[in-house]
Amino acid sequence: MARSITNRNIEAAGASSEASTGSRSTRRLLACGMVAGPLFIVVSLVQAFTRPGFDITRHAFSQLSLGDLGWIQIANFLLTGLLAIAWAVGIRQALHAGRAGTWGPLLIGAYGTGMFFAGIFRTDPAMGWPPGSPAGMPASLSWHANLHSLLFFLAFIGLVASCIVFSRRFAGLGQTRWTAYCVATVVADPVLIVAGSTNLVPVGLAFAALGTLTSAWIFFVALRLLSEQRGGRSDESRLARAQ
Repeated sequence: MARSITNRNIEAAGASSEASTGSRSTRRLLACGMVAGPLFIVVSLVQAFTRPGFDITRHAFSQLSLGDLGWIQIANFLLTGLLAIAWAVGIRQALHAGRAGTWGPLLIGAYGTGMFFAGIFRTDPAMGWPPGSPAGMPASLSWHANLHSLLFFLAFIGLVASCIVFSRRFAGLGQTRWTAYCVATVVADPVLIVAGSTNLVPVGLAFAALGTLTSAWIFFVALRLLSEQRGGRSDESRLARAQ
């Protein structure tokens, strides 16, 4: 009898240790989202205001991948993509049995994949950047520039769709402020794309604002999910207990 009780205690302790280790791993992965968000926009803005000849009102952040220091922006794309993919894994581990547990990580993973490969396939010189390039747009885009645009579009669609998924999650949990934040991001993103594409505002500024908006959303949602994990159980489990 005593030996049986001891064995059960050992098994329970082992299970608790494994759960604790898994929880720490999940928190680390969720924290990757908090890094991925600010990383891309901060590194891009620093370069935009320090690299001679770059005009944020005319040039897109993707063009920072060109020139002698282009490796910095390439690394920025790659690292942001990898961190976003890691965040997607953390979302899956944290929410696998609840709202946004399936489509949330898939769409964030699509965003991360798009960002990663957009760093591998660079855009073309244009609008006088890098210095010495033709002043206007090229007559035709190279295959890698077209692929870069396609991958960036994939990342953008993945992120906007994930905003919709998380807005539904927060609405289901009765969290109206978070729901409104996600919906506002969903609406603002395409508005900025259209505004820049139609020259209602300078294209560079429109895309800089878009990057800032989406990076902030990634950071705050990652922070929210991380706070749920640190609280010991998700908001969904609290809602279930309340009911």
